[in-house]
Parts: sequence; C-alpha cells; structure tokens
Amino acid sequence: FITTFFLLITWLTGCQVRQKPVEGIVVRFPEFTNALAITSGPKEHFFASYYGINSWSADQRYATVLETDIKYRIPDENDPAVLGLVDMESFKFIPLAETTAWNFQQGCMAHWLGTSPDSLIIYNDRIDGKFVSVILNVFTGEKRMIPYPVSAVSPTRQEAVSINFARIRLTRPDYGYGGNGQDPHKEQDYPSNDGLFLIDLKTGTSTLLVSIAQVRELVPAVDPGALEYFNHTLFSRDGSKIFWLSRGHANGIRNTTAFTVNRDGTNLQRCFPDHWEGSHFDWLNGQDLMVTAKYLGKAYEHILFTVGENNYQRLGNGLLDFDAHGTFSPDGKWMSTDTYPDGELHEQKIFLMDMKTQAVLSLGRFFEPPEYTGGWRCDLHARWSPGGNMLGFNSTKTGSRQAYIIRFKQ
Repeated sequence: FITTFFLLITWLTGCQVRQKPVEGIVVRFPEFTNALAITSGPKEHFFASYYGINSWSADQRYATVLETDIKYRIPDENDPAVLGLVDMESFKFIPLAETTAWNFQQGCMAHWLGTSPDSLIIYNDRIDGKFVSVILNVFTGEKRMIPYPVSAVSPTRQEAVSINFARIRLTRPDYGYGGNGQDPHKEQDYPSNDGLFLIDLKTGTSTLLVSIAQVRELVPAVDPGALEYFNHTLFSRDGSKIFWLSRGHANGIRNTTAFTVNRDGTNLQRCFPDHWEGSHFDWLNGQDLMVTAKYLGKAYEHILFTVGENNYQRLGNGLLDFDAHGTFSPDGKWMSTDTYPDGELHEQKIFLMDMKTQAVLSLGRFFEPPEYTGGWRCDLHARWSPGGNMLGFNSTKTGSRQAYIIRFKQ
C-alpha cells in the first residue's frame, strides 16, 4: 500500500542535526502478513542466534531454532538445548544436535556458513568441559570441531570472532555460558591475553586482535574488583571490519564503549565521543554502522554513521528515540526495530522504517507475560531472511516462547 507523510529530511553539520519539513513525499511500504508461528509447544522454541543474524539457509527452506524445556530461569551447563531446523514448508522441527553452550538472549550463536550456506552451520557447544564451536553438515551429520566458541562469523571469509563467554558469565550471566569452559581471568580487570580473537575456520587457529588491556585508556575505569569485558560482536557486510562493545562497572553502574577494528587488527577506533556509550547495532554495508546510543550523551537514539567520520544521523524523525534492536534488510532498503515491553500493557512492538525517507510503519504489537523477565526475558530480536521477504522474531505472546515470521509481499 501507499502512505503519504509529512517527512523530516535531515542533514548534518558536525554532530548537529538540522531538520526541514518536506511535504507530499510518497512512501511505498510492502504488504505484510500477520505474525505466523513456525514452532509450537509444549516445548519452548526460539531462533538459535542473536538478533540481526540470518537464521535461514540460502534457499530459505530451513531455519535454525533451539528447543528447551526451561522457561523461567537462566540455563547452566546441566541444561542441554536441542538445536534443530524448522522446515519452512511444513513447519516441522528437525532435531540436529544438543548443546550446553547457549542462553535465551543469543541462543548458541548458530550461523550458516557463507562458503556452504545451504548445508553448513556453525554453533557453540561445551565438549570435554571446554567451550568450542562445531561446524555441522545439516544433511550428512558430518561434524568438525573448532577449539573456540564463536560470537560472529564473517559473511565473506572462513573467519569468525571469539570472545570469553566464561568472563561474560561472571559479568552478565544471561549472555554467558555455564560450566567454566574458558578461563575467565577473574583476577584481572584488564587482561592482556584476553579480548577479541579472530578465528581461522579452516585451520582452527586464533589471533588476538584487540586485548582488553589495550582499551584500558579508552574506557571508563572499572570499580575495584570489577571486570572489563567484551561482548556483542558483528562483522561488517563485506567482512572487512568488526564492531563490538567493551563494558564494565564504574560507581556501581554499567558503562559501555563501542569500538570498531579492521579484521587484521588495524585501525582501532571508538565509535562515539565520551558518554554516548552504545547498546544495539547493525552494519548497513562495509562502512556505515547503526548503533543505538546516547546522542550528545543524553537520550538513546538509532544513530547511523560512517566509521571514522563524525557524520552522526539520528534515524526515524523522532519516532525511534529509544534503545532497540535495529537491523537492516539485505538490500539496505529497510530497517526493522522493536521496543521493550511498555509498563502498563506489557506489549512489545516491531517497526519498519524506509531508509530513503525515514518513514516508520508499525508491523505489530505482542504481549509479553511478566513471568518472562530478567535473564529469561523474551526480546523480539528480529532477523531478516536472505531474500528480504521474511522477518523472524521470538515472542511469548501465547504464554510460551516460540519463533514467528512476518512475510512481506515484494
């Protein structure tokens, strides 16, 4: 359908945004379906990776999903989840493997490998007491172990990024894994031998790109006894750069500094000036990055900018002034984002924004029962399919955690 808006066209002078109203611009949003469940109870199901990560095979026949009996607590090393595929034609759940390296926020970080995007996936597990990743052929069952867990996988090379999930378990338990599968270096606030690692998926070898000690002078000092840690990594769409967050506690409050670095470890950069922090993120392409952050150190916005430049642009014309999980369609034409549950109705919402005009359309609202809270909450965590004609998300709107899709007519 067609919607006409009075739009605000924005441009930048340094960090200052000027706005001028322009009327009569026609925006063509795609037709879309109501949310359709692709999994069902009695067990809980959710997409097997963090938001923004593709969950589908290249032909969109299968989606990676986790299955568990747990509902209202953080899992530990004694709680296996079943990693499986949902057949998008029959919605049948096809079990593939068990894993004890997973959580409700990021699943087991399952990715389809760009080298064989219809048959090979990589996911995290705990084997012989160690956190590892496993490359699995979903049709033959053939497996190959990589001696490091992955937090992001390159879309263009046989490379991945690894971080310390045991250290995260100490600092933010709902994003780490139980079982002490890595040395958390808990006696060191800024270890020099831990941080952001590049993993060669062909050889299984690792290279420390950026140590936690290396960013010590670039982040706020942590409280005595607190730990600085890395989390939330993502390759740019051309595989040339890596984004991540460095976090710690100062004066009892968690602080965040957003960074990028080239895949060879060069050109380490902070994304923002002091006090802007950073939370959720996605790459639009190989150099333009969206991060929800405190614009001018004040309120959270969806901020788009080019790495290395100060051309910060607030997206959404005032309609997206909140922290959320924004992610771009494969063609870069759209950005989806969401909300946390509101205080009264406890509803979560998904929005679609046209990147050309920044017009915003609501795709739906979804109730989250208050029992889903804290480390077992169910954020919507949307992700686009490779063809850009489906948006997948998790929801507890029926009282059970299940995976859903919204289809778009292209």
